[in-house]
Parts: sequence; C-alpha cells; structure tokens
Amino acid sequence: MFCYQCQEAAKGEGCTIKGVCGKEPVTAALMDLLMHATRGEAIINRSLRTKGEASLVASRQMVDALFATITNANFDDEAIKGKIEKAFLVKDDLLKTAQSRGIVLPELSEVAFKANYEDFEAIAPSLGILTEPDEDIRSLKQLAVYGVKGMAAYIEHAANLGYEDQELYHLLEDTLAEVSRTDITVGELVSLVLTVGEGGVKAMALLDQANTTSFGNPEITKVNIGVGTRPGILVSGHDLKDLEELLDQTEGSGVDVYTHSEMLPAHYYPKFKKYSHFVGNYGNAWWQQKEEFESFNGVILFTTNCIVPPAKNASYASKIYTTGSSGLNGAKHIPARKDGQPKDFSELIEHAKRCAAPQEIETGEIVGGFAHNQVIALADKVIEAVKSGAIRKFVVMAGCDGRMKSRSYYTEFATALPKDNVILTAGCAKYRYNKLPLGDIGGIPRVLDAGQCNDSFSLVKIALALKDAFGLESVNDLPIVYNIAWYEQKAVIVLLALLHLGVKNIHLGPTLPAFLSPNVVNVLVENFGIGGISTVEEDMENWIN
Repeated sequence: MFCYQCQEAAKGEGCTIKGVCGKEPVTAALMDLLMHATRGEAIINRSLRTKGEASLVASRQMVDALFATITNANFDDEAIKGKIEKAFLVKDDLLKTAQSRGIVLPELSEVAFKANYEDFEAIAPSLGILTEPDEDIRSLKQLAVYGVKGMAAYIEHAANLGYEDQELYHLLEDTLAEVSRTDITVGELVSLVLTVGEGGVKAMALLDQANTTSFGNPEITKVNIGVGTRPGILVSGHDLKDLEELLDQTEGSGVDVYTHSEMLPAHYYPKFKKYSHFVGNYGNAWWQQKEEFESFNGVILFTTNCIVPPAKNASYASKIYTTGSSGLNGAKHIPARKDGQPKDFSELIEHAKRCAAPQEIETGEIVGGFAHNQVIALADKVIEAVKSGAIRKFVVMAGCDGRMKSRSYYTEFATALPKDNVILTAGCAKYRYNKLPLGDIGGIPRVLDAGQCNDSFSLVKIALALKDAFGLESVNDLPIVYNIAWYEQKAVIVLLALLHLGVKNIHLGPTLPAFLSPNVVNVLVENFGIGGISTVEEDMENWIN
C-alpha cells in the first residue's frame, strides 16, 4: 500500500505497511480500485454529458465513492467491495448508453475496466498513487483529488437535505477525468486545483443553505457537557439529517441523545432545541474516542468519518453502528433511505435501552453558535470594538484536530494570544482551546465557534462582511491571521477554497502535507504566501505582536 492523503502519513512521507489511521493494506488496495473505477465513471459520464446523456445515478455513485475513501470514513472491506461492484455495473450501463448513441469515448475510459474486485490485490499496484512517475504532476493531481474528496462530503450532506447542484457533479467528474490524463501539464493542473477551490466555495455555500433552511440559522448557545441519568446514544460524524431522524425516533423512548466531536454544532441550530432528550455534547475531538467511548456506556452512531477502529477487546466495539458512507468491519450498518422514508434506527434504539447511563467525565457548558448570520447580527458591536482598539486582531484557528503530541501547540498558541485577540474557529480543531477560560471582550467571547469544518464558509462570510464594513479592498487588508490545523481531505478543500478567494498568508500545520512536492510548495509559497508553523514564541512574535 501507499497512502499519504492525511496529516498522519507515516514519517511525514506515506503509510506503506498499515495506515496510521488503522487502514489495512487490503482496505487500501480496495480503495485504490474503487477510485480507479470511479475515475472511469467520471470519464464516460463527462463524455455522455456533452451529448445530453449524463447519468445522475453515476454522479451520485461517484460522490459516495469519493466520500467513502476519505480518511477515517470507511474500514468495512465488504462494503467497499460492494461499492466497487456497483461502480463497475454503473460503468457498464454508461458504456452501453454511449454505444447505443454512437458516442465515441476517450481511450482512457477502457483501461482495466474489465477488472473484478476479486482481483484487487493483483490489480491495485498498477492503480495506486505512485504509478504517476513525475513528482510534481503527482503532487498536483493528488491535491486536486483530495480536494474533490473533501468536496464530495459536503455535496452528500447537502443532497441528504434535498439540495443538489448539477454543476458541482460536473466539476467532480471533470476533475477526475482531467487527473486521469497522461498528457496534462503542470500549468493545467495548477489551474485545475484553483477550479476545485472554486467548487469548494460553491459546495460549502450549498450546504450552508441546506442546513440553515432546514434547521434555522445557528444562534449563540450554551451546550451542556455533563450527562443525564438515562441510557444514551452518542452521535458522531457530521450528518445533520441523520441526527434529525434519530431524534424524531428516540423522542419519548427513554433514551437521551448526545453529540460527539464535529456534531457539537448541531446544538446551535434552533430546530434541534425542541428535543428535550437532546442532552448535550460528550467528550472531545475524534481521536480521543477510544477512552471516551468506553466511559459513555451507550450506543455510538457514526454518520460519517472520523472513525478510530476500536481495540479487539474494547467493550464498546459491539455498540457501534454506522450509516451513510461510513463503515467498520463488524459494525451494524444502517441502510440508506428508500422511497423518501427516514432511515430505520429502531435496532439501534432498542440496543441503547439495554445500556447503562453515561459516566460523567466533565461538567459545565461551552458556548458556540457564531456562524455568519449571528456574527453579522453583532456587527456593530464587533466593529466598534475594533475601532476602539478593544479587538486588535482576529485569529482564524479553524480546521482539524489530531493525535500528534505536537498539536498541543494550538492550545499553547491560543493561551498565549494577547487578550485583545479574538479566535474565529470551525472544525474539531476547536477542542484544543474551546474549554479554556479565555474570557471575553466587552461581552464578545474570545473564541467564536462557527461550527463544523464545512462552516469555514461562515468564517469567509464574516471576513467579507468585515472587509465591506471597513471599506477595504481585500480581505487580506483586515487584521486577520490564519493559523489553520489540517488532518484530512475536508481540510484540503477548505484550504483550496480560501486560495480561490484570494486569501493569502495562511499558516498550515502541524506539518505540511506529505503529498506536496518541494516545487509545488514553492508555488504555494510564492503565489499565496502559504507557510508552516514553528514555535509558539516565534509565531506569536512574527504574526501577532
């Protein structure tokens, strides 16, 4: 195997024996074959699109495959085999359509498409990342691929709420088709990467529309981090539609529902506040789940990534359920919706009733809900604080958390910030500092949590609103510092979206992506001011003081 799509790539280079995430070589080989089949679908469907014959089924299949291959989403080999088989069947249907319409397809669309998933171990070496010999071409291709993987996650969440944009499907297909070319140039790939960033902005805007239309605009909310006395279900991942259906089905059941990690921002939406059994948030970021799931005692539902495969002797292993694009060997999978009906969570709920109540690991409240609508409503107060000097700088500390000890940097950085600095955050990176007693500035909390990783879109809208309020030409003229922590592919698409919007001087850590070649790093540095992090003291001196 070879995989370097996440920040935990072994030795900062790539996982070759087993994924640090827990991905086995067999699983990696299956994912390589799934990605290959998905690129084939994209190539053929793009050709059909030019003749008005594109398949929406193929587009949706592509999104599911891309989402299932992001880091920590799916470890279920049988589920991935099923996706591969479906991809080949869809591909065959597309080929038949092309042949019946007399549509000539690119030669590339036929390469290795007769493969069956049973041959995957023999086939995978000829399909993996390293088959592209040119380091810079490979780097840019993977940057584009990881971008569309992250984008697919946001597209799927929006689609689950009934919001789809055909142009986004086309962009995914175009990207996968272009990176499959053997004659593509560095210049074309740089342009493609920025186009992917543009798609990222559109995808996050679509999901923002889907979420706020469905559940209301997030509002300032105090979230309980203690526990109740009844059995509980802990919902992890990112999908709000799954949470809504679970809350409907658990109402009056005697079972409480808690959020975990990236699901915390669900508490900020007005519609979810009507559920009295929606108790609070349990635990911290995804990587601490092995310890926290043991003490939770109840059932765990993964709606998406981020899954950490449990140890074989983990008491909670038999209590894990997955749904959507997520999967885990041995876990019960909740099937997709059919005929417009909600998912059936009855088995999960009955299981939860037999469990003990959660063990309390902390008490108190945390405050969030500072998405763009809420912050813009406070604009006069914020602007006055800036003009008076009460707020001297905004520091965007969005992104992902992770296991590396070096990530304590972000806690130390937040603690060291002068008291006239405000942190704008989104994503699970916030767990490094959202429970610190950082206080407020004239009633404005010094940590403004906009929500999930996709809610980085809110931070962009806030920055654009501040730019207009101060009459500035560019967001780069604002007193804003970008100190972004990354882990997986949804953070990649957020980064590309920021680059498309012209945001410069973003500091990325704790390490730069292993898939960026030295030459590609130089391009990002020279054109966008991308940089890494050093020590808290040095970065504080260079960026803040």
